[in-house]
Amino acid sequence: MRIITGEYKGRHFDVPRSFKARPTTDFAKENIFNVLNGYMDFEDTQALDLFSGTGSISLELVSRGCQQVISVEADRDHHAFIKQCLKKLDTDRCIAIRGDVFRFIKGCRQQFDFIFADPPYALKELPTIPDLIFEKNMLKDEGIFVFEHGKDYDFSQHPHFVEHRSYGSVNFSLFT
Repeated sequence: MRIITGEYKGRHFDVPRSFKARPTTDFAKENIFNVLNGYMDFEDTQALDLFSGTGSISLELVSRGCQQVISVEADRDHHAFIKQCLKKLDTDRCIAIRGDVFRFIKGCRQQFDFIFADPPYALKELPTIPDLIFEKNMLKDEGIFVFEHGKDYDFSQHPHFVEHRSYGSVNFSLFT
């Protein structure tokens, strides 16, 4: 896993083979961030990374200058790995929370400029996540929500849907 650009460009982290998480491929990550550059500037933004997995997106957001990143991951080993990576970067701009994403959303009182969610593709609650984000008013007015999902889902009829991007087996739906 590598950081594509920004302050920590080129830094590599070896993800343990025992991990169940499927990190967003470097190809897909680089392409979606290229798309996002047309929507926003990451410097000084507040970002939320849900279902953080290996922390790949959180680390990329920190590297791109986000003022604060909140990374939420339920798995103990994945959370520990994220904290280890943040320690190696010597940054305090990312708060790694070990916890259930749905509980976090339910109790969240903060709004974000950018939200990224990459739930397990087999998660039965996956289709409800965009609605939860907007019902809880978690996205600032000019904010962007990127939702990574499998090819079997179509969110184009969602009232906040903006566009869909596909990179191999990785699908992103963007919402504002």
